[in-house]
Amino acid sequence: MSMVNKNLRFLRLQKGWTQKELAEKLSLKQPVIGAYEEERATPPLACLMEISDLFKISIDTLSRKDLSKLPEVKWREAAVAVKREVLAITVNSEDKENIELVSQKAAAGYLNGYQDPEYIKDLPKLSLPVLPRNATYRAFEIKGDSMLPIQSGAIVFGEYVEKLPEVKNGKLYVLVTENDGIVFKRVFMNDDKLLLVSDNREYEPYSISAADIKEIWVVKAFFSTKFPDMDGTSFSADQLAASVLELQEEIKQLRKTKK
Repeated sequence: MSMVNKNLRFLRLQKGWTQKELAEKLSLKQPVIGAYEEERATPPLACLMEISDLFKISIDTLSRKDLSKLPEVKWREAAVAVKREVLAITVNSEDKENIELVSQKAAAGYLNGYQDPEYIKDLPKLSLPVLPRNATYRAFEIKGDSMLPIQSGAIVFGEYVEKLPEVKNGKLYVLVTENDGIVFKRVFMNDDKLLLVSDNREYEPYSISAADIKEIWVVKAFFSTKFPDMDGTSFSADQLAASVLELQEEIKQLRKTKK
């Protein structure tokens, strides 16, 4: 039995689902699930993506690893990995990757089309020569004032993050999520959850499940036609350091209250 077929049966039994129940969740007929599990047929890519979404496990893990033999710790790690390892990109005439722009208007459509090459190729393209060429980037137009002094309408440039363990606490990220859409926040890892913190302290931090994430982009640069409005005030290095320490202390308190 191929790894995909074996893993599909293993995952179904782990959930306690019948073949009929699994078929309904995947919008398939029961005999199709039977054919997959008995290795009389192999799920096509579109179906693999649906299985990946349903069980929150990457296609690479589904097709290469025997889930029934993974230790529990590795199983949890596989379950919280960024589940989309097939990233849609476009290249220019010199075969170099473009930087596609996801505007505020395009944000809703991106949630459905982010892995569709046809959708991605129709997005506007930007260029930022100062970014290293050995990575994949995407640009997002941010909305709202939760990340002041970076203002609404600014464009942030994110580098693609393949796996959650690569997330560094306190850095800025754009997250494409199942329930909250596209969000721009400062991120802190907390087991299988991510704590999202706004630089504008009027907004309360909140947590999301790692399984809710579709894509993660670590912010490397931003562009804005608006200068930050500091109300005529300036901040010293000591004041900025105090603000960071205050934020760290609040995060510690939040973690304590959740235990």
